[in-house]
Amino acid sequence: MVHSPPVAASVETLRLIGPDPQNWVPPRPGIDHNVAVVGGGQSGTAFAFALRRAGIGDVTVIDGAPDPANAGVWLTRARMNKLRTPKAVPGPELGLPGLSFQAWYEANQGADAYAALDRIPRIEWAAYLNWLRETLAVPVRYRTRLTRIEPASDHFRLHLEVDGHATIETARKIILANGVGGGGGAYVPDVLTRRLPTGFYAHTSQDIDFNALRGKSVAVIGAAASAFDAAAVALESGAADVHLFARRDSIASLPVIRLRVYPGAYDNYFGLPDEFRWRQAVRFRQAGSTPPVDAIERVVRFPNFHLHLSSTWQAAEIDANRIVADTGDGVFRFDFAIAGTGYFVDPEARPELADFGGKIARWRDRFTPRAGEEDDALAAYPYLGAAHEYLERTPGRAPYLKDIHVFNPTGFVSHGLPIGDILSFRRHIPAIVARISRDLFFADIDAHDQRINGPIAPDFSPDLYAASIWTPSRRVAAE
Repeated sequence: MVHSPPVAASVETLRLIGPDPQNWVPPRPGIDHNVAVVGGGQSGTAFAFALRRAGIGDVTVIDGAPDPANAGVWLTRARMNKLRTPKAVPGPELGLPGLSFQAWYEANQGADAYAALDRIPRIEWAAYLNWLRETLAVPVRYRTRLTRIEPASDHFRLHLEVDGHATIETARKIILANGVGGGGGAYVPDVLTRRLPTGFYAHTSQDIDFNALRGKSVAVIGAAASAFDAAAVALESGAADVHLFARRDSIASLPVIRLRVYPGAYDNYFGLPDEFRWRQAVRFRQAGSTPPVDAIERVVRFPNFHLHLSSTWQAAEIDANRIVADTGDGVFRFDFAIAGTGYFVDPEARPELADFGGKIARWRDRFTPRAGEEDDALAAYPYLGAAHEYLERTPGRAPYLKDIHVFNPTGFVSHGLPIGDILSFRRHIPAIVARISRDLFFADIDAHDQRINGPIAPDFSPDLYAASIWTPSRRVAAE
């Protein structure tokens, strides 16, 4: 991996787009931030830049990670070798080619090296994001964790832990760019939590000491990409054997979302009827989350990898310091279990939303599916507005919800893409920034009315053209 940045290309790109607009949002007494962005990874970086280019100042980006290397998932919980999206998908460069991954990679490795890539290596993507954040001079406040959002009259009080110390700041708008667990949390099956001590299992979202699994027998529950990635790392770290358990009778291989990943569909998806959007979400759930080919190839090359299909764990307990699991297709003993079982969605489970989680509209509040199309998990997703804003379950009870914009996967049912993934950047970040700009402008319309209609000094006086004014005497002289 090469770390030297393509300075000339990025500087030229930023020069050509011109200086950032001045902050046009009038200051308000008692308000620290116009916008607080929760999450300093790839989404937070892109939002900070987009807001700055929209002339919206006093923006803070916070992240609970201790440093840039631990922000986001790419150097921590992500375990794939390559990204799952195509390499040419527009991302956090927000339409500026000189800031794209391609420009960065070609400046470091050459155009032929980029052409040879099928998909972007994860480590290279992490390096690119670090370069982009530094190039755009996005100030992320690390070691800053949001613990509670408290609605006030026309803003929010943000309860924060900064370096372990509690403090309160205020903001008018909030963007939740807080990753895959930001709408609920990691889902761990009851069969693991019921009778197993926590030291015997982990979710793929957690830090896992794979070196400690050398020579051990490992179980992986789940068959989506993260499960295969965890299985691969365990095998590559020297596990004695790895057994992966899938509920389905085959591994999901139909990437149904790919059919609607074109501008006409994702630019206009929100305008589709609820019934259409619901059916698309159900279709995805029924087809299953598809692991990429290389994730499967990565594990099947190991003779000590074993795949169990149509297998659901029935019970698990500890005996002689090992897991004894009734897996539905036999009883096995393991030293450790990894849950690659995804995430649940429930705003009321998020501590920062505790003041109003129950007031957020869910899909179950706004839409009743046809018989046979029910899905309790999808029904729990928030029913978001056009700019990814929370909506009220009961109109008039929590009008402040429209000032919280959600840029995490809980926007999937409403907007049709895994929100927060690279695919969602092109349309959704500009849409959210445009709504924030509109809301902030009209909230201070009196101040803007005075500014727009205020006194203005003339650029020049009549003396500039006085000598050229046509008069009768000039006509006579001309004749």
